[in-house]
Amino acid sequence: MSDLLERLRGRGWRVTSQRRVVAEVLDGDHVHLTADEVHARAVRRLPEISRATVYNTLGEMVSLGEVLEVSTDGRAKRYDPNAHRPHQHLVCSGCGTIRDVHTTGDPLSHLPAAERYGFTVSAAEITYRGLCPSCA
Repeated sequence: MSDLLERLRGRGWRVTSQRRVVAEVLDGDHVHLTADEVHARAVRRLPEISRATVYNTLGEMVSLGEVLEVSTDGRAKRYDPNAHRPHQHLVCSGCGTIRDVHTTGDPLSHLPAAERYGFTVSAAEITYRGLCPSCA
């Protein structure tokens, strides 16, 4: 069983065949698929699954905090199942490929107190950009 599916079951999420397929499609370390890509892969496993079901299932997973919604550079939202291990993203400026990267240290420590403007900062999202080997 996929890690994502186990986490969802642990939260009492009712697992239907459609939900199972969406969770299985998203399973993996560097998976950042759009909803349409999830649907295309899900249809190969379960031909009768609708686009609306995929969108609704992704929305539920995001609401539960088990999947992250990632938006970069005005491109389509992507869905990241790596919601429980702190990480940043490396994005190809050419093709839009996204990879998870695990940096050392606390990203919040890089923001000097004078630059916080009185905010109580609770999280940081850092995106590294460049060209992947295929686009370089």
